[in-house]
Amino acid sequence: MADLTRVTHAQNIRYDRKAEALYIIDQTLLPDEEREIRLQTVEEMVDAIKMLKVRGAPAIGICAAYCMYVLAKSIRTEDQQVFLKRLSEYGEQLNASRPTAVNLNWAIRSMLRTALEHVGCTRGQMLDALYEAAVAIHKDDIAKCAAISEYGLSLVKDGDGILTHCNAGPLATSRYGTALGPILLGAERGMKFKVFSDETRPLLQGARLTSYELHRAGVDVTLICDNMASIVMKNGWVQACFVGCDRVAANGDTANKIGTSGVAILARHYGIPFYVLGPTSTIDMDCPDGAHIPIEERDPEEIKNLWYEKPMALPDVKCYNPAFDVTDHELITAIVTEKGICRPPFTKSLAALFKSGT
Repeated sequence: MADLTRVTHAQNIRYDRKAEALYIIDQTLLPDEEREIRLQTVEEMVDAIKMLKVRGAPAIGICAAYCMYVLAKSIRTEDQQVFLKRLSEYGEQLNASRPTAVNLNWAIRSMLRTALEHVGCTRGQMLDALYEAAVAIHKDDIAKCAAISEYGLSLVKDGDGILTHCNAGPLATSRYGTALGPILLGAERGMKFKVFSDETRPLLQGARLTSYELHRAGVDVTLICDNMASIVMKNGWVQACFVGCDRVAANGDTANKIGTSGVAILARHYGIPFYVLGPTSTIDMDCPDGAHIPIEERDPEEIKNLWYEKPMALPDVKCYNPAFDVTDHELITAIVTEKGICRPPFTKSLAALFKSGT
C-alpha cells in the first residue's frame, strides 16, 4: 500500500512557496531516473512543455498556471497595462508550445482573467491572487481526478482485463489520474485488475510511464506493443478500454495520443466498451467536431532515431509523425467526467454538463 500511495500522490508538479520555486518531475528521464527540475524562464517552460518534460493535458494546464504566476513575478513594473500586456505575451508563448491539448489554453486564459479581475490592486495583491488561482486549478484537478476515478470504477468489476493507451495516470494529471484513476482506486480497495498497457509509439509513454506507475502500485500490468492490442482482445482478455483525452469536441469526437482511434476501432469489432476519461476542462464546446481539432506534428526523427542506438531507417526516408489522432464519437461507449458519465448522443450529454447549476 505504501508504494500505491506514493504513486497516487506523486508530486509531478510542485510549487515551493518558501523557496518561491516551481519544480516538475522530468518525465523524459523516466522510468530510469526520477528527478525534479526547476522552471524559471519562459524559455525553460516552453521547452518543458514542448519536449514533454511535463505532459498529459491536465498536468500541462496545472503547470501552465504556475508558470504564469512565476512569469508574473518576473515582470518588474508598476504600470498595470504594461504588466498585463507582458503577461499576455508570455501566455501566447506558452500556448504555442503544444496546440492540441485544450487545458493549456484554458489554464492560461483563467490566469489572465484573474489578473484582469485585480486591476487596481497593488502588485503584491495581484501576485497573491495569481498564486491562489494556480493553487485552485491544481486542487480542482485533484478533486476532479478523484471523482472521475469513482465514476470510472463503476464501469468495471473485480478481475476485469483493461487495456489502456498512452499515459493518463498521476504523472499526466494529479493524484489518481483519469484513465488510470479507476484502476488505482480499485487497487486501493483491494480489487484486482489485469491491465494491458500499449507501449504507445513513437514516444513510448505507455511503456515508460503507464507500466511504471502501475507496476510500482502493485497492479498486474502487461506491456504490449501497439499492434498486439487486437490479439489480446480476440483472446477475451480485455473487458474494457480506458483512455485519456487531450481535447473533446462538442459532438464527442476525441483527440488523444496517436493510435487511440485504432484501439477504438478494434474494440468496436470485438464488442468491448471503449471509455474516454477526462475532466470537463478538456471538453471544448467551441469546437464542433474532430475535424476542427488541431493536430500537432512532431519531429520525424522521433520515429527513426529516438529509441535506437543507430537509425532504424535510411536518412532520406520520409516520415509522418502526428502526435494525436481523433476517435470518432460513434466509437466511444461513454465519456467519464468529474460530473458524471456521458453517453450518446454526446451533443446532448456533454452540453448538459455546462448548464447552469450542473
